[in-house]
Formats: sequence, C-alpha cells, structure tokens
Amino acid sequence: MVKLVTKEMRGILAAAKDAGWVLEPEAKRLLSLAGIEVPRFAWARTLDEALEFSNSIGFPVVAKVVSPKVLHKSDVGGVDPCVDNEILLGESFERFAAMEGFAGMLVEERVSGVELIIGGKVDYQFGPVVVVGIGGVGVGLYQDTSIRMAPVRRENVEHMLHTLKAYELIEGYRGAEPVNMEELTKTILAFSDLMLELGDSIESIDMNPVMCSPTACIAADARIMLARG
Repeated sequence: MVKLVTKEMRGILAAAKDAGWVLEPEAKRLLSLAGIEVPRFAWARTLDEALEFSNSIGFPVVAKVVSPKVLHKSDVGGVDPCVDNEILLGESFERFAAMEGFAGMLVEERVSGVELIIGGKVDYQFGPVVVVGIGGVGVGLYQDTSIRMAPVRRENVEHMLHTLKAYELIEGYRGAEPVNMEELTKTILAFSDLMLELGDSIESIDMNPVMCSPTACIAADARIMLARG
C-alpha cells in the first residue's frame, strides 16, 4: 500500500477537531487528494461566489448548506438537489444563511449514475472495515451491503459486489449501460487504503451516494466523523 496521507490531509482533519466531523467541502477535498473522484465544487461564502461558480460550470447545480452545526443537511432542508437558475440559487443561499452556524454554501455539478454507498468505520476490536452496497435514500430500507475488513484487495472487490442482491443494477439492468467496473474497483481500493491510513484519526467515513456510470464513479456526498478523544 502506498503511503497516501499528506500533510494537507492531516491539516483538514486537525481543523475539524472542535466540530468532531469534517465539513463536506473539506471532506471532498480530502477524498480528492486520496485519488477518489468528486464533483466539481466550490465552497461559496457569498452569493456572488456561488453565482460565479454556477455560471462557470453551467446550471443546474446542487446546493448544500455548510455549517458545523448541521450534520444531517437533508433533515433541515439544507440540500437543494436541482437548482437550475440564478434566482433559485439566491433563494437557496438566503434560506441556508438563516441556519445555525452558517459558514457558506457548497455548490457543485450534478452527476448521474447508479447510486452506491462506499463507507467504512473503525471497529474497536478488528480495526477498519469497508462497506459497499446499494446507496441513495434507500440504503437504510434495503440494507443491501457487503462488508469486509480492510485492506480490500482487487480480487476481493468482485466478490463483494456479486453478493449484493441488486448487483444487476451495476452490470446493467433492463438494457441500461453497465457501471465502469475498473473505475468502481479503483474507488473501492483507494477508499480501503484511506481507511487503513486514517484509522487512528477517524471513527467513520461515508460516501453516499457514489454515482457510478459507464464512464466514472463520483462521490456525490461525503461525511467524515473523527475519532472521539
């Protein structure tokens, strides 16, 4: 395994110590540094910054509140998944700005594909474990996941995926194009390596959903919880 945790990544974790978790823009920056693809995004502190970025990549965009006081953004209306013009973006910014601890808005490109979850936690007895499964809002409903202790090897990935009840979604269901298996494999392996190297610093990492298409696998949402104490 290549040593991949950089000084910049450690700085991201150190800056999040007081909150106990890493704000999503910084979580995505950390994942990107680890070789995991994320959407094009900007952490906009002002509406002008949000507008400039959105116009540069083109509408529609996804808008999310950034606040150390808002861990579960969807529960408080802190996510607008399809903002398709400047007026709606301004309305989102104004609503988010009224939320506790407001620290800006995450604006990012919309991505599509099969919704997967790639996550992991540090078990106090066994160490880092990796979870792969069908993601999105139905992850808790379907509970269709495969779990393996890190490190996950290339030869393990296919077995993990084939144990999923909804594996047909990955290989192309009812004429849909299959997910790019090489990109998905690379993402899982990079995540496994990251879990191993951050095991002393974190409690869990969740990437849900990871949007996997015939061309890419992109972590559309990310949450990193720090180790307590």
